[in-house]
Amino acid sequence: MLTRREYLALTANTCAALALHPRFLAAQEGSALITRPIPSTGEQVPIIGLGSSATFSEVAANEDLQAVRGVLQTMVDNGGAVFDTAPGYGASEEVAATAVNELGLRERIFWATKLNVARRGSTADPVAARAQLETSFQRIGGDKIDLIQVHNVADMATQFPILEEFKQQGRVRYVGTTSTFKPQYEALEQLMRDEPFDFIGIDYAVDNLSAEERLFPLAQDRGIAVMVYMPFGRTRLWSRVEGHEVPPWAAEFGAETWAQFFLKFAASHPAVTVVTPATSKPHHMIDNMTAAMGRLPDEAERQRMVEFIEALPAA
Repeated sequence: MLTRREYLALTANTCAALALHPRFLAAQEGSALITRPIPSTGEQVPIIGLGSSATFSEVAANEDLQAVRGVLQTMVDNGGAVFDTAPGYGASEEVAATAVNELGLRERIFWATKLNVARRGSTADPVAARAQLETSFQRIGGDKIDLIQVHNVADMATQFPILEEFKQQGRVRYVGTTSTFKPQYEALEQLMRDEPFDFIGIDYAVDNLSAEERLFPLAQDRGIAVMVYMPFGRTRLWSRVEGHEVPPWAAEFGAETWAQFFLKFAASHPAVTVVTPATSKPHHMIDNMTAAMGRLPDEAERQRMVEFIEALPAA
């Protein structure tokens, strides 16, 4: 339970964040949040969610519950639902689960986490894998988790069958695997052909188009949802656009900040189901959610975005 002081602080943070983004409120009045279907079921999810690596994991490591509560509450209050975490993200899963349960948000969040007990290419211990899954269930509570993916295609022969078992038991709704390392793409592609994935998680950004070549078309053909990571290239894109204004023509599809520019690009590929940028700040969460409003760039606009970024000096 929140104390009165914590509740007031959370409310103040959210109100302050909204005050910084009057255009978001105006957009809410005229636009519904864009959603995409999960191909295996047709369930709709908002195209922008929240990741828990990077800055989120930093505040979690400091046990800054107020910051974690603030950004999660802000996401949900403004129509977001998908939260992606992992036991490998330091304290992120544990601290976020505590915040979600204290705020009473469990039924409003699409909770996605990961499984990986195979270190540095080693074989996974099935007992340890099951123990890690049970810890994830204990943290978030309840008897079902929305999505669990094998982290970075690690020992799929051992770990993925365990996820399939949990899905058959009704404890996990969706399963899949992730990779943010291009040397793993070939293996991921073969797994997408061979295994009954509901989701993959992959790195993708306006300056990182490798997934478009083979993985995105295959996901569309196989009916696999795509969760995008690193739409800002970690900090790479921020460094590249430093000192540059968002081009005026981006306002034609509703992008008025660089975050909206990058997120609208990532979400606009038809294979993409949801984009999960990490943040620990409510006003950044609102900026991110604004990218899910209005319309997304069309193919000609996407190409113009790529060319604009390519013309800037590399960071």
